[in-house]
Amino acid sequence: MTDAPDLDHVRLEAVRFAYRGSAGAPILENLSLSVEAGAFVAILGPSGGGKSTLLKLLSGLVRPQGGSVRIDGTPVTGPRRDVGTVFQKPMLLPWRTVHDNVLLPAGFARAASTHEVARADALLATVGLSNNSKLYPSQLSGGMAQRVGLARMLLHDPRLLLLDEPFSALDAMTREHLSLELQRLWMEERRTALFVTHSIPEALFLADRVVVLAGRPGRILADMQVPLPRPRTLETLSGSQFGTLALELRRLFDEAARKGAHAA
Repeated sequence: MTDAPDLDHVRLEAVRFAYRGSAGAPILENLSLSVEAGAFVAILGPSGGGKSTLLKLLSGLVRPQGGSVRIDGTPVTGPRRDVGTVFQKPMLLPWRTVHDNVLLPAGFARAASTHEVARADALLATVGLSNNSKLYPSQLSGGMAQRVGLARMLLHDPRLLLLDEPFSALDAMTREHLSLELQRLWMEERRTALFVTHSIPEALFLADRVVVLAGRPGRILADMQVPLPRPRTLETLSGSQFGTLALELRRLFDEAARKGAHAA
């Protein structure tokens, strides 16, 4: 893994974004946020507060109408190879095998290099799917499909991971299992990660820092450090410190939801 530069990995300054033709308030207005290299940050807040839009700006899928979005000091002007993204639904191609879906960023097996094929094999082993590489998406559970999405995100060894509610459609036990998997993957290589979620326990379990985003327009209501030691286990969820932090985040989350409702 390349050593991270000694500066903020991600920096948004006075960002403004509104969808074209929108008659309402902008999604984001004068939003500033910096994230140091190797940090795991959860973006928590109610629907409509701009959480997913923030990730789209960082991924280069959309561009702001004001302010700046930078990664390693360089303006984001479009999709980048060093940024990996996982969405709420893994969006696997149903006519391709698990292995070929992981190779999608390389153009599938026919266009992939020997190194990329070997990395896909290694990543499938890492997420526990080596024995399922020849299956098709219709043969996978929801949790297995999301693990394919995680492996695909990591194919080109991105330094910045953007995760947009990747576990929200899964049952509670599968979410817990994949949260443990994601923590393990992150701890092995310490990539910078931004994780959008509506779940307070999920944010606290995974992140070193939780940013509460209120809308609309989206603005940062709170920025909380999470002092829980790692690795975190399922027992962490029942600890008194976890409960205290969850109550404080609930208060902030409810305040964000009220402000969003008043602005609608």
